[in-house]
Parts: sequence; C-alpha cells; structure tokens
Amino acid sequence: MISKEHIIKRFVSYVTVDTESDPNSDTTPSTAKQWDLANALVEELKVIGMEDVTIDENAYIMATLPSNVDHDVPVIGFVSHFDTSPDFTGANVKPQIHENYDGKDIVLNAEKDIILSPDYFEDLLLYKGQTLITTDGTTLLGADDKAGITEIVSAMEYLIQNPEIKHGKIRVGFTPDEEIGRGAHKFDVEKFGAEWAYTMDGSQVGELEYENFNAAGAVVTIHGKIVHPGYAKGKMINSIYIATEYINSLPRLETPEHTEGYEGFFHLHTVTGDVDETKLEYIIRDHDKEHFEARKEVMQKLATEINSQYGREVVSIEIKDQYFNMKEKVEPVMHIVDLAEEAMIQLDIKPLIKAIRGGTDGSQLSYMGLPCPNIFAGGHNFHGRYEYVPVESIIKATEVICKIAELTASKHK
Repeated sequence: MISKEHIIKRFVSYVTVDTESDPNSDTTPSTAKQWDLANALVEELKVIGMEDVTIDENAYIMATLPSNVDHDVPVIGFVSHFDTSPDFTGANVKPQIHENYDGKDIVLNAEKDIILSPDYFEDLLLYKGQTLITTDGTTLLGADDKAGITEIVSAMEYLIQNPEIKHGKIRVGFTPDEEIGRGAHKFDVEKFGAEWAYTMDGSQVGELEYENFNAAGAVVTIHGKIVHPGYAKGKMINSIYIATEYINSLPRLETPEHTEGYEGFFHLHTVTGDVDETKLEYIIRDHDKEHFEARKEVMQKLATEINSQYGREVVSIEIKDQYFNMKEKVEPVMHIVDLAEEAMIQLDIKPLIKAIRGGTDGSQLSYMGLPCPNIFAGGHNFHGRYEYVPVESIIKATEVICKIAELTASKHK
C-alpha cells in the first residue's frame, strides 16, 4: 500500500516551492525560481533509485526505471509539469489538510471570509470522508501539476521497492512552462525514447482524455486617427468604437461562458487602447478542425468587411496557431488509451473518457511523435484560491501508473 502520510509529505514539499511561470519572459524556464524545484526533483529521483537522471539547460528533467523482465516490452513514459499558473499567485503557498471531510463548508481563511463551499463547488461532495488538501485562500495550491509529479515519483518509488511487480523500461519527464503553453517546446522526444506516454495532468478521478481543442491566438489591431475633438468632424476615426463594432459582430453566444462539451468559442481576453489605436486579443478554440479553420476565417472576413466600409485598412489581424487536437495522432494507436482504461477498471475506477476543453503538453508531444493521452491527477478548481486535491485521488492516480506499467509488460510477453 502507498502511504497517505508519505504522499502528503511529498506533495506539500513540492507546492511550497514557488514555480510560477511568466508568459512575458523569453527564457526557458521563463522564471529562475522554477530551477529550485527542478534541481530538487533531480536529487529526489536519484535518491529513490531512478537511473539516467538528467536535467538540461532548459530545466527539462528525464529519468529511467529499467525493465525488470527478460522479454521485449515497449518503452512507455509519464510526463508532468512543475510550473504553476501565472493566473494567481503561487508564492508562499500554505497547504491546509482536512481529514475526513464532512461535506460542509471549508473555511479557508476566517480573517478574509474565504470559504470553499459545496453549494458552489458541487464536486466537493464526491469526496466526503476523504482527506482534502486546500489553500489558505490567498494563493493557488499547485496541484496542477504537482499532484502529477507526486504521482509519477511515488509510482516509480513503489515499483522500485516492489520488484515483484513486473514492468518494462519506463521513462519519466518533468517540464517547465506548461502553463504558458511552452511546456513541450524544447522537449527532446528522441532523447526521451518512449513509444508512447501519458501526461498526468487531468482533474477528477477517472478522467482519461485523448481529444483536446485546436487552438489559435489572434491579435486584432484597430487603427484610428486622433485629432482635436473640437475640430474632429469628418476627420477623427475613433478606434475604440470600431473595436466595439468588431467585438459585437462575432457570435455573442460562442464564448466560453456559453459553451460546453465539443462546442468551440471565440474568447476576448484582453483589450487595450485609446482613440488612435485599440488592440483586441482573442483565443480561438474548437475540437473540429474544419470548424476551427472556419472560425479563423470568420475573424479575417470581419476585418475585411470593416475595412471596406471605411475604404482603408482600419483593422489588421494576426492569427497564430498554438496547438492541435491530439485525437488525430492518438486514434491510430488507440491501444494506448485502451490500456489506461483497462488499468482503471482493474482498480475499480470508473473511466471518464471525454474531450479536454483546453490544451496539454500531450497535444504538442503527440504532434512531435510521442502519442500522449492525459490521465487524471486528482485536483479541482485549478489556477485560483479554491483549488483543492483529495489525497485519495493522488493515491489512485499513482496506482494507475503502476498498473499501466504492469499491464504493458504482461501484454507483450
């Protein structure tokens, strides 16, 4: 059995190290403080008995658990990221342990009246009687994705300590900067040397995902003309008004707050500007590749239409693809999803196979030649003060890793 106390100690040691990434940085890792945890992980991997432990100049960590069988088994991998989101502070994380959760409100911070309530976060009720780890309401927790790292390290340690569990060669990888979309950018797939891998970066127990959004970012620049407002008739072009026209011309209900499941969206997340120039920053998301391309075309055509109204280029748009739906790369090797599903079933975990409404390192890795579905890590309410993770979920995910390793060896005799 995997010790709950051991899991808690390991997880807490990770989340109390600030590893927030920075989208405005052009270094890798994007923040120097990510090295603090990265270097500690390297030493820990060596201590538990992993081999070929390496860290490169960009803080990408890899390590090997050698095979303990005498027949050929495909090399598999497990991947997680050690940075935390810049959406909310990850400095001075103070984890709170709540044993035998009673299904009622959890007071995270009495002084600031910050409460984690099942009235709002209904998923809490799934974990009555379990041990929850929460924040103190002033930071995020970092279960995304330090729960994943905890699971991978703990699974490797367990397999090393229990050699009667037969497995092939296993590679593990830990990356920086996933939260700013750069976690796989400098991942050396050839060096990793696995036939396939799994990211441990999902949420609820049982989640198993091999579909994600196609994603692009768009910057729409509105070019106005500033003149003295007292003498502006027929001369001034107010970029803010044109920006409003552009915003209102996109489908109002195709936004994050009105969509779910396989429904895509346009998401306006930043507006900056004045009369002379306004910038609109969007993300574009859709699971379906044709719909995704159509969304980009809609934004381009809208810019063209507005320009034709003014007889000059008042709207320019730059669209950059960010990542694509891994389904295209995973479907030809669906046995790797079936294997994870079987592992969960054998552990009495109900698989929840669904599409990710977001991205993952696994998406980019799949297009880099490493098919990489995503498995639950157990946390909820990522990127904010209400983040929490049940310890039992971390243990179950750890057991899934061990079971996948065991099944891979047994199926390739």
